[in-house]
Amino acid sequence: MTLAEVATQAGVSLSTVSKVLNGRSDVSPPTRAKVEGLLETHGYRRRAQGAPQAPLVELVFHELESVWAMELIRGVENVAKEHGAAVVLTESGTRHAPGADWVEGVLRRRPLGVVLVFSTLPDKVKKQLRSRAIPFVIIDPAGDPEPDVPSVGSANWAGGMAATRHLIECGHERIAIITGPEDMMCSLARLDGFRSAMATSGLEVDPRLVRYGDFHVQGGFAHAMELLDGPDRPTAIFAGSDLQALGVLEAARLKGLSVPRDLSVVGYDDVPPAQWSSPALTTVRQPLRQMAEEAVRMLLRPDGRGRSSLRMELATHLVVRQSTAPPAKHRKA
Repeated sequence: MTLAEVATQAGVSLSTVSKVLNGRSDVSPPTRAKVEGLLETHGYRRRAQGAPQAPLVELVFHELESVWAMELIRGVENVAKEHGAAVVLTESGTRHAPGADWVEGVLRRRPLGVVLVFSTLPDKVKKQLRSRAIPFVIIDPAGDPEPDVPSVGSANWAGGMAATRHLIECGHERIAIITGPEDMMCSLARLDGFRSAMATSGLEVDPRLVRYGDFHVQGGFAHAMELLDGPDRPTAIFAGSDLQALGVLEAARLKGLSVPRDLSVVGYDDVPPAQWSSPALTTVRQPLRQMAEEAVRMLLRPDGRGRSSLRMELATHLVVRQSTAPPAKHRKA
């Protein structure tokens, strides 16, 4: 289908269709939606003319402050370089979806593809990217991708199970969990793994020991200060991220507790600081860099464009270091 035919069917001028294609903001939302719908329906793809497409891969986060963001960036760069592409970093939106302002920018930049670290994408954004033949893949920390969104994730339930089972095998029975935000599937999956490990061992989960954090140090610290206040404190805490686990270590220090003598701590992610904490952190390794590498490979392989139902899930595994040990009552005199 030509642009002229799109313009005729939409009842607009050719210049208006061109503005929509180039992400211009001076087009009314109803007109933009009509033109984009036709482009999507008829599978319009712009033919390369003049200068070649910019060899860029765009990586989009809702925040760039997290330590694990650096692991994802390194993974994206590793594979982008193999394809002679540079990486553009963008910070936009919330953890659920990029901001509306980002869409106009990426349509103008027209990268080789887009890697997004979000739980999903709004239908409107998906249609806009597909109508411009800009492929996209989600690196899925939330664990609940829609079936038409290519994504790379990890085994969150199995990770939560492994962390909790390790603490139980050490002899702990009163175990607390500080998972992530309550509206993210990865947080709920890790919590489900925790509950499953407790149940299969015949241990009850005390509702007072289940907390929803924010994956950051301060959230882990605040929850741990409450959990460790009083005589009926847990003997172990499973934190849903290494950053939260670092907050737990600081709370234990302020409470005068020794890790792991008085409290065992398990984190999640295995970011580089985990092995340098004091003590070195037992954690569940989430293969963040490999997830990013696989996302870019999925994005750039010749037969990958146009696929909409591909989901890849990578394994997690426990890394045992010095922050876990049997509780005092189980130790030999």
